[in-house]
Amino acid sequence: MADNAPYGVWLGTSAFADYQGRENEFAAELQKLGFPSLWLGGSWGSDLSVIERLLSGSERLVVGTSIANIWRDPAEEVGRAYTRVAERFGNRFVLGLGVGHHPQTEFNQGQYAKPLAKLAAYLDVLDGIVPVPNRALAALGPKALELARDRSAGALPYLTTPEHTRIARQALGPDRLLIPEQKVVLSEEPDEARGLARAVLKMYLGLPNYVNAWRRLGFEEPDFADGGSDRLIDALFGWGPDALDRVREHRAAGADHVCVQPIPRPGRSALDELRIIADQLL
Repeated sequence: MADNAPYGVWLGTSAFADYQGRENEFAAELQKLGFPSLWLGGSWGSDLSVIERLLSGSERLVVGTSIANIWRDPAEEVGRAYTRVAERFGNRFVLGLGVGHHPQTEFNQGQYAKPLAKLAAYLDVLDGIVPVPNRALAALGPKALELARDRSAGALPYLTTPEHTRIARQALGPDRLLIPEQKVVLSEEPDEARGLARAVLKMYLGLPNYVNAWRRLGFEEPDFADGGSDRLIDALFGWGPDALDRVREHRAAGADHVCVQPIPRPGRSALDELRIIADQLL
């Protein structure tokens, strides 16, 4: 996947809400555009029915969770769900796993304690069920990247910069996959582009794991105020006529495969934007 087709897609399920129950048709559209992969945002558990419908609509599309949240369902249940999907679709399903976000987990699932130890124990259960080449880990910080290197096919960094990709490549070494996500706004009008980006970024500014990751990249408290500074927005989002250059920068920094997440302009859908992106990138 990474060698021959370096660019895929990252979407939340709301991006194809109009295809609810017909996700196979959406997958067929993506395959027709030439995208080799679709990574699905959210907090997945053992219910993978949406993923099965997506896979059934294509012959080549690889679909991955980004992420299956380890606090949601027991590893045994997720392992059985993975096996069911893999028996139908083989290596076209990748189980992306992660620890989610502290505030959300405390609210929804209870205590968020020693998340990396919990993830390691979760992987212990999945050993022998989910092959290492078919699982990857959400990873931002050094310890999470080490765990991704040692226990999975590689890392799925989200909402980062090409500089983070360079650091992550060094941490992972040359033999593990590095698959960052990159948000793209195709608007060429600065106020509109940054406004759309800030609307998306708002939630993440309240999540300590992301803010801490940005601090490690050199951003400071003023960058996190008032919806995010222009400096932070411009680092995390590709926008304007050169928006897709940011995607290519991840590849130059060491990414094997970059997942593009379009932030639609008013009146347009994610699929509308992906048609333009495919024409320029693939």
